[in-house]
Amino acid sequence: MSKNISEKLTYPGTTIEQVLAMYADPAFREEVATYQRAVRSSAELDGVGAGSTARVEIVHGTEQIPSFARKLVGDEIAIVQEETWTSDTHADVRVTIPGKPGDMSGTFDLAQVGDDVVETVALTVKVNIPFVGGKVEDLIAGLLAKALRAENKVGLRWLGVS
Repeated sequence: MSKNISEKLTYPGTTIEQVLAMYADPAFREEVATYQRAVRSSAELDGVGAGSTARVEIVHGTEQIPSFARKLVGDEIAIVQEETWTSDTHADVRVTIPGKPGDMSGTFDLAQVGDDVVETVALTVKVNIPFVGGKVEDLIAGLLAKALRAENKVGLRWLGVS
């Protein structure tokens, strides 16, 4: 089984270059983690646009997640997002939870639509845990979707378009 996530995030009145520069700025990634009330975070960014890579780790407390999941992950849950930008408008993405079974992968695609940049995110979540895997997939998919929307909110402020 697996769970698909599909999100469209819009940055009005911006260019792809502006959005790429934002994603390549460690201060932006830190601001996103702060907005999400992360326990701690780190960002390793190399370049802007085509050929660039990013590794972002955000560690969350687990007070807000259901008890069945807390038993599996403990007091904290680290989410590591690795991006490989194959062009200025496309990134292959892999998301892992270190030490836990499961895999999340997909793509980020940017498009200039009139005066706006639209980011299309497509991710597949797969958790290999007998009996509760589906519940964990739903939980992780929800957390990732919430994190993407938080990143968009922070991005709108960052770009001065909110």
